[in-house]
Amino acid sequence: MGVYLDRAKELRKIASPHYNCAQAVLVPFAERSDMGGEQAYAVAQAFGRGMHSGSVCGACVGALMALGVEGLADPKTTSGLVRTMKENHGGVITCAELLRRCAEAGQDRHVHCDRMVFEGVSLVEELLGVQ
Repeated sequence: MGVYLDRAKELRKIASPHYNCAQAVLVPFAERSDMGGEQAYAVAQAFGRGMHSGSVCGACVGALMALGVEGLADPKTTSGLVRTMKENHGGVITCAELLRRCAEAGQDRHVHCDRMVFEGVSLVEELLGVQ
């Protein structure tokens, strides 16, 4: 478990202000860059809950933004991250479908979203070689 994952876990525990999935993935990486946590929080505001429309999962979007912060947002790396997240979730990365499947399985939504956040952070850490 890396320092970024530890920080994401801390952020997800904070009730106010709430860190949506995209923010909780992006902020740990941004805090260690010139971008900074406050700016990352603001930038990722509209990307939770699938851009507030059930579209692409915020954790996936946050991971893609984190790759950009880390200078790894080339097409091969970004498509690989998206492909991995799809493979891990039966070909699906849309928030609405992921949450539907979560509900059908009787799983807690918050726990599901935390797992998605931690997966996104872990994938970026893996690409960075973070232990």
